[in-house]
Amino acid sequence: MNQKELSLIYVWDAYCGWCYGFSKSLQVFHENHPELPMTILSGGLFIGHKKLPIASYPHIPEINKRISQLTAAEFGTPYQMLLEEGTYTMDSEAAAKGFSALRFFAPERAYYLASSMQHAFYYKGKSLSDPATYQEIAAANNIDPEAVLVRFEDKVSTEDAHTDFAKVQQLGIQSYPTLLLQKGDEFIVLGGGIMTPEKIEGRLASIIS
Repeated sequence: MNQKELSLIYVWDAYCGWCYGFSKSLQVFHENHPELPMTILSGGLFIGHKKLPIASYPHIPEINKRISQLTAAEFGTPYQMLLEEGTYTMDSEAAAKGFSALRFFAPERAYYLASSMQHAFYYKGKSLSDPATYQEIAAANNIDPEAVLVRFEDKVSTEDAHTDFAKVQQLGIQSYPTLLLQKGDEFIVLGGGIMTPEKIEGRLASIIS
C-alpha cells in the first residue's frame, strides 16, 4: 500500500471532554506524520433533543475527573464555574458552524483551530455559541476575525456543519474521539479515547504491515 493512498479522518465534537483529553496524543501523532493528510469532521454530540443546559448532564463532573486522571487534561476555573452554575447550553451545531467558519480560512491548520476551540471552552469557559469566541481564535491564528464572523453568520456554515454530521453518520461513528485511517475504500479505527501517541503508532504499523 502506497503511503500516498493513506489519509486520516478525525471525528470529534467541540463539547466532547474525551476529545479534549485525546487532543495532546493526537497532536503528537499528527505532527509526526505530515505525510498523512487529516480531515476533521464535527460529530454533532449535542443537537436536537440533546441540546440542553449543562446541568442536565450530572455525570459530567465525574467524567471530567476521569479524563484528568487518565490524560492529564486541565479543566480551567472559568469552565468549572460554568459547570457549577449549570444553565449553559452545549449546542454542537453552533460549535460545528464556528469550526466550519475557521476551517474555511485555514484548512491546513484545522487541527489547531479545533484544539483552540476546546481550550476556549474547557479552560477559559468561553461560549462556543458566541461569535466573539471565534473572532478571538481567528485573531490569535492570524485569520481575519471579521471574515470569520461573516462566514459564521452565513447559512453556508450551517450547511457545512450538517454535511459533517451526515458524513459521520455515513461512516457509522457513534463515539468520539475516533481517529480513522482511510486505506483506499477501507476505513479502519486507528485511535481514540485515552490512547497514547505510541499506541496509535503501534496500531498504524500493524495496519500498514
